[in-house]
Amino acid sequence: MTIKFFSILCICTLMFSCKKNQDAKEQVVEKPNESKTIKAKDIAKLKYTDYILDTRAGDSIASWNEYKQLETIITNIKKGDLSFFIANEKAVNELMTNLKQNIPLEVNSDAILARITALETKVLKLESLSNLSTTKKPELLSVIKEFLVSFSNLNLQMNKKIENDNIIIERPQDTIMPI
Repeated sequence: MTIKFFSILCICTLMFSCKKNQDAKEQVVEKPNESKTIKAKDIAKLKYTDYILDTRAGDSIASWNEYKQLETIITNIKKGDLSFFIANEKAVNELMTNLKQNIPLEVNSDAILARITALETKVLKLESLSNLSTTKKPELLSVIKEFLVSFSNLNLQMNKKIENDNIIIERPQDTIMPI
């Protein structure tokens, strides 16, 4: 009789312990739905140097509409709005093509073209990752930071170009010194 009682007690214990493990697994599976939600406070926590255009550079590119559109996109991204990149591949490609083609002469240089190419790479990477369902939030934040840094570097390079163009170097006059 003790053996029957002991075996029934073991079976009941095993059944109840298995049920607890299964419930724990179900609870873990329910959480990962919020993996890609980006908010303004998440982007505000990113640490990078944000260069803005000085007034002379701003005046030089006042008619560059594609740059203004890019600034609007940057403002929206800083608010956590990635809607421009979601299922909008044609508009992204068109913006980057027009950005390269319509550069004002005052800021058209090889260094700035290189920064625009780097920016294009980051834009395409951000567009691609924002459309993937498997992208995790830290990975997306990392790509957003890379994009913001590349835009900041473009601004810095345009500031340098305008500053270097405005430097006037006076050459000394040739004078003959008596011996």
